[in-house]
Amino acid sequence: MADPIAPIDVVGTADPEAKAALQTHRLRDLVARLADSGNPFWTEKLAGVDPGGVDSLDALPELPFTVKQDLRDTYPTGMLIQPLDDTIRLHASSGTSGKPTIVCYSREDIAIWAEVNARALALAGARPDDTLHNGYGYGLFTGGLGLHYGGERLGCTVVPVSGGNTALQLQLLEDLGSRVMSATPSFALLMAERAAELGVLDRIRAEIGILGAEPWSEGMRERIQEAWGGRLTALDIYGLSEIIGPGVAMEAADDLGVLNVFDDHFLPEIVDPETGALLPDGEWGELVLTTLTKTAQPVLRYRTRDITRIVPDGG
Repeated sequence: MADPIAPIDVVGTADPEAKAALQTHRLRDLVARLADSGNPFWTEKLAGVDPGGVDSLDALPELPFTVKQDLRDTYPTGMLIQPLDDTIRLHASSGTSGKPTIVCYSREDIAIWAEVNARALALAGARPDDTLHNGYGYGLFTGGLGLHYGGERLGCTVVPVSGGNTALQLQLLEDLGSRVMSATPSFALLMAERAAELGVLDRIRAEIGILGAEPWSEGMRERIQEAWGGRLTALDIYGLSEIIGPGVAMEAADDLGVLNVFDDHFLPEIVDPETGALLPDGEWGELVLTTLTKTAQPVLRYRTRDITRIVPDGG
């Protein structure tokens, strides 16, 4: 068995003052790295910004936003702050412009990606002795490899079955006895329906479903769980390729409907979608994320266009 990760510091367990101090330190360091990178995009974006002035999280509203159009305008790798030959991976998402949105990763970024996905799996209830049936697609899409690395980091045995081929998926789920599976919600539902048709549903022991990469609802959760005979808990994992991929936030089985952001790496804000003004905790607005620790292609105050709210710890 692989060594398990260290005890998880799930959102809400860290001392608030210590967490804010860590976030502030990492934010100030990020702004300095961007400003000193020599990258023309960031030189222009941060003109007039003094990294030393970032002495608390209250400085966030004074910093500029990043948007998806920035990635398109600097295609293919114009937002890198390291030489391309210092990176070890790139992923890409398709775009309406005809050109993909490319995000590059350093070795340190891959280690961060593994860590946050290991946290996500542990928060969902996965254990180092589990077999993780990974039904996300592999390739330029970030879903497959994100959970793959997280599973290995946690100590799981990862089955990299990828997407499609429902018959093979069901055979492996049955034969290997995987307790944890990951897939898109629609594919998880399809597999359950097909398993029922083939008469093998009761022979599959999956209990935890790590589902994401497409929009879904509480109604869809109920359909999936019912289709799996009530034995599987369907949990949401959140991420986007511009930030890192899956592993930005994860839902826990004992707190459904709440995504726990790993905010020592990804600093969340909620802003008014129209004005960009910062909104207080509890108010609905657009999610903005800053990658505090990424090294190759970090982003500052990235506007996700996702509408949500921040619920304070214990709220």
